[in-house]
Amino acid sequence: MTTKIISVTAERNYHVNVGIDWQEAVQKIMSQHSTVVVIAPNDVVELFSLHSFFSQSDAHLFISPDGERQKDYSVVQKIWDFLGTLQVDRSAAIIGIGGGATTDLAGFIAATWLRGIAWYAVPTTLAGMVDAAIGGKTGINTSAGKNLVGSFYSPQSVEIDLKFLDSLPDRDFSAGLAEVIKSGFISDMSIIDSLENGADMVSARNISAELVAKSVQVKSDVVSVDFTESKIREILNFGHTFGHAVERHSNYTLRHGEAVSIGLHFAFLLSEQLLELDPKHTNRLLTLLHSFGLPATVHRIDFPWAQMLKLMTTDKKTRQGNLRFIGLGHDLKVVWLENVDTDVLRSVYERIAE
Repeated sequence: MTTKIISVTAERNYHVNVGIDWQEAVQKIMSQHSTVVVIAPNDVVELFSLHSFFSQSDAHLFISPDGERQKDYSVVQKIWDFLGTLQVDRSAAIIGIGGGATTDLAGFIAATWLRGIAWYAVPTTLAGMVDAAIGGKTGINTSAGKNLVGSFYSPQSVEIDLKFLDSLPDRDFSAGLAEVIKSGFISDMSIIDSLENGADMVSARNISAELVAKSVQVKSDVVSVDFTESKIREILNFGHTFGHAVERHSNYTLRHGEAVSIGLHFAFLLSEQLLELDPKHTNRLLTLLHSFGLPATVHRIDFPWAQMLKLMTTDKKTRQGNLRFIGLGHDLKVVWLENVDTDVLRSVYERIAE
């Protein structure tokens, strides 16, 4: 595809470049900085031969654990020590190459080293491309919850090479589609229409360029209005309050998108109960989720209500112990649900718990 450039306005203006060659983009970045530290998880390093590529450059490669394990404080400390050994100064840059966990980590490292150095995101997963790498949210996990330690710190650019998706397993591609579906329902129903026109994995992969570009545009538009999540940006967390609780209780054995998929179902049912959302919209959601092998329910034995409620209270939208959610009204307009009664939440949980 022709490169599509999408602008994001934040504490700095930057571009999301969709449809580039990642190696050319990285070489250009390396020519602009005295020192470059690349953070990438082991699976990405092996799959894309990063050792070989960076051995011919002056870049320093730090190999992180795979998945959410890389967003642990112990890993952060090791990277800080690595940067200290290299005597990394403010003219240096961090490049995060990997999924959403990697770009979260790389951004956080860049935000905290010397109170902020340049960083670039090169997402390799669909979820990373359409969500995590864009918007300047950086963070790590703690025992208290997901992404509770972090900062708003935008990259210099986001470089999206769609060829990464060719090697992405179906399970990970499907997980990324949960974020795409979310973007469609909250802002751009043409995304939903496109997915429904060929609701199978092959068809979705064939239109991945369109899905990525449209989803990036949705997030860019929202972030450019509300960078620090004072209110409007919270709509991007549609489905995430319950989803994050599921993800964390699974000890991250579920992909982020799989947990969000369940969270979307929860949010739709909550919207039916409190906002008179027509059940036909929920059925439309469920048809898409099932088409792409995404989960919509939990087993009550594995995900007991008491644990789900406790974990939801750590959600970033919670205010003074009051649970808040993003819902959809009968016209599919986004609505903020304040101080939702736990009895209502319990009744919704009962509908999705097997």
